[in-house]
Amino acid sequence: MNTMPSPALMFEHLSTAVLCFDPKLHLQAINPAGEALLELSAKKLHGIHALTLFPDCKCLLTPPTTPHPVTEHGLRLNVLGHHFIMVDCTITSIWSAEDQQGSAFLVELVNIDQQLRLTREESLLLQHQATQNLLRGMAHEIKNPLGGLRGAAQLLARELPENQREYTEIIIGEADRLQNLLNRMLGSHTPPQKEWINVHKVLCRVRQIVLTEAGDNVTFLADYDPSLPDIFVDPDQLHQVLLNIMRNAIQAMENQGHLILRTRIERNLSLSHPQTKSKQYRLAVRIDIQDDGPGIEETMLEQIFYPMVTGRAEGTGLGLSIVQNLIHRNNGMIQCRSEPGETVFTVFLPIEKATSKQGK
Repeated sequence: MNTMPSPALMFEHLSTAVLCFDPKLHLQAINPAGEALLELSAKKLHGIHALTLFPDCKCLLTPPTTPHPVTEHGLRLNVLGHHFIMVDCTITSIWSAEDQQGSAFLVELVNIDQQLRLTREESLLLQHQATQNLLRGMAHEIKNPLGGLRGAAQLLARELPENQREYTEIIIGEADRLQNLLNRMLGSHTPPQKEWINVHKVLCRVRQIVLTEAGDNVTFLADYDPSLPDIFVDPDQLHQVLLNIMRNAIQAMENQGHLILRTRIERNLSLSHPQTKSKQYRLAVRIDIQDDGPGIEETMLEQIFYPMVTGRAEGTGLGLSIVQNLIHRNNGMIQCRSEPGETVFTVFLPIEKATSKQGK
């Protein structure tokens, strides 16, 4: 005979985060989805006051006085003052028929961080593609006369005596510099040469290069997940990506500070791609590169992956544009978050199925 599962069992298996508070706003129960969202255990959270858990969350001070739920969309919750999550929050009073008042209340939290991230990523990709198309058209129009200019300077140099070729050499040198600049703006068109690699070996190799350049005033801290499997990417392109990000971090810190390299596994992650927009992966590798520099201005955060955008007077504004292009070629995605004293660049790379490795 089939029996219905108990309410407690159903509560445990809900995919939505649910928290139960008593009338004095102390947490009495939380389901596993809630633990995963808050990144805290039920044991640690039991009995905690709502405003300790979510500082400055005014909506929890006045729970509904009727059985009807109240929903607030796009709520930015500060979790224990440590990190923020973006959620849709629904508060429902558990109504007591005898007392005609709420004896407790439920808080349902639906994480919309990933949805907002995907929407933002897809919008940025479309803008980036439009910019790249514009640059390709401009580059084509510039390259043709540039090639003629260089060729004319070479012909002129043959007609001039040795002691008068200084100016033609300048013209040729500047033409070559502009040609290289255009090529960098357009990005690489070489298909990635993928192979199975250990991401920690690449990180260690890049770390040694940057450490040699930066000197003793920069402290590297490694926080690696030793359980990470190999990933199927182009090792040279990943090397260039990590090298560019680390060098930018060192420059931002003015060659002194702390640089944290962190790796983790991400589960059920949607990654945006220029052609397919987004694709769901069961597992992905997350690489964080965190510095304690002055941070990036909020107005620039939305534009830092565009060509010719830079916060440094001596910068070309091409490094992060190239980084994003290389990451997309390896089916990955890059993000950045920043505040004064902490900037984190995060690279996501999918973990391909094992069958791909066997068929290699």
